[in-house]
Amino acid sequence: MNAVLIAVALSLVSAVAYAGAAVAQERLASRFPGAGTLRLLGSGAWWWSVGLNTSAALLHVVALRYGPLTVVQPLGALTLVAAVPMGARIAGRRVSAAEWKGTALTLLGLGAILVTASGPAPDDVLSVPEALAVAGATATLIGVLSRPGARPGLRHASASGLASGVASALTQTVTVAATDRSGPVLSVQVVGVALLVAAFAAGGLLLSQTAYRGGLGGPLAMVTLANPLAAAVIGLSLLGERLQGGAAGVLLALAGAGLASWGVVLLSRAAPAAAPVDDDHPVAAVLALEPGTATAEPALVPRPHDPGHLTPATR
Repeated sequence: MNAVLIAVALSLVSAVAYAGAAVAQERLASRFPGAGTLRLLGSGAWWWSVGLNTSAALLHVVALRYGPLTVVQPLGALTLVAAVPMGARIAGRRVSAAEWKGTALTLLGLGAILVTASGPAPDDVLSVPEALAVAGATATLIGVLSRPGARPGLRHASASGLASGVASALTQTVTVAATDRSGPVLSVQVVGVALLVAAFAAGGLLLSQTAYRGGLGGPLAMVTLANPLAAAVIGLSLLGERLQGGAAGVLLALAGAGLASWGVVLLSRAAPAAAPVDDDHPVAAVLALEPGTATAEPALVPRPHDPGHLTPATR
């Protein structure tokens, strides 16, 4: 099978897993809006979302071994596309027309980007100085975005997307360098960059959890856009990756990026009405088991004027 097709298939499964984790994180954040890191570490639902994120990340790592950043990273936008119907199902509502339109535009834009980004499997990696420079610049930018101020959810989401995108670029360096038989598996380059990957991956997860306190749509849209942008800048400027088709390919990629961005904006603006939680859904069921979140159902008693109608009892 073509290496790019393998990368695309793995990226699709990874996106679905990331979507499940994002929905779980958003619901956890809405239940515990002021929870700190220690509170999260004692939450079973938090570890459930971490497990999903880890599984998605492993699939993403393998995808990066077969496909270039310019192919794998844009497919991360499908996380938002998958999260929309998944979140609607858990909330017990239907997907709105605006959400369907945003989904269609995002898919069309991704298709245009993939046509121009379907290059060969990666064979170039970041050197240790390049990796340190990228890490330092990213850490500085994340620090600026994480400062107190207006729109903390969107800024933390942007920081999370940057951290995840850089972690993906560094992960590609680790996987390619570790599987290169010309050098030792545990070289200084592999070990050092792997530590940076762990730091940025953990930071991106915590930043996204903070961002989801303001809801799912807007923050997830920002993560979706910032992630491939950061990775594409690294891939095109440092790893020698190129878009296919020359000037026409660049125009097609820009048009695709515009369509995808429009779709993401529509998805982020679609504010669903509050609906009862479906506790039969796996994610909702896990969250319902959290200590202190369960609520007692009111007893049902007949109305005096209508014996056949049941209403909550007054206490």
